[in-house]
Amino acid sequence: MAKRRSESKVFFPWERRRGVLGTLARARVRQIFVVLAVLAFVILLRMREENAAAVRSTRATITTAGHSVDDYRADHSGECPKGLGDVVASGYAASVPIDAWGRPLRLVCPGRRDAHGFDISSDGPDGVAGGLDRVE
Repeated sequence: MAKRRSESKVFFPWERRRGVLGTLARARVRQIFVVLAVLAFVILLRMREENAAAVRSTRATITTAGHSVDDYRADHSGECPKGLGDVVASGYAASVPIDAWGRPLRLVCPGRRDAHGFDISSDGPDGVAGGLDRVE
């Protein structure tokens, strides 16, 4: 029996395996990577726009609730309601206003900025009372 001699292989530079970076350099993989990056960008952009729309909707609800509380105070000698439920019970609003995340708005009377006014706010997306992402 003859011994087999191990043959050394010669590779041209374009035939070598280049690992992860070499794989990313190939045209099809690069195209897939670009498509995935664009898809991730679109998803992040949509999430950001949905959050901005929720904040705008909540601000509109706060404005409407503020008008209802103003009407209540005008008919009750400037007294603040104990809560937004009193405004609904008196007929100034159809239902207790809720924010875009499904939680009722908060009424604080007297207000923090104006001692003779009131503040209406939402807890925001995280639901923490007085949190950093509250909507006023």
